[in-house]
Amino acid sequence: MSEDTRPTNITILDKEYLIACTEEEEAALQKSARYLDSKMREIRDRGNVVGADRIAVMAALNMAHDLLESKTDNDTLNHSMGDRIRSIQDKIEQALNRGKQLEF
Repeated sequence: MSEDTRPTNITILDKEYLIACTEEEEAALQKSARYLDSKMREIRDRGNVVGADRIAVMAALNMAHDLLESKTDNDTLNHSMGDRIRSIQDKIEQALNRGKQLEF
């Protein structure tokens, strides 16, 4: 551990882990650990996956899938917003050009 990190306890599936992180990262680490713990508990409680390592892999795959879907949705939204902005810019330019034509 470097000087600016400190050990932080997290609990996942009733097992404690000591993770080094900075004070600024601790709240995010705790939140991430709680999220992972809840996802792993959901998988374990469904009963079709046995063993902490397999549960962890399934949770990681599910979370990666959710992240990739979210990124795809975000990319689609960004593209759509870009199109809307260009359309609005075109309308503004057309309105300004009409205003200039009226001045002459």
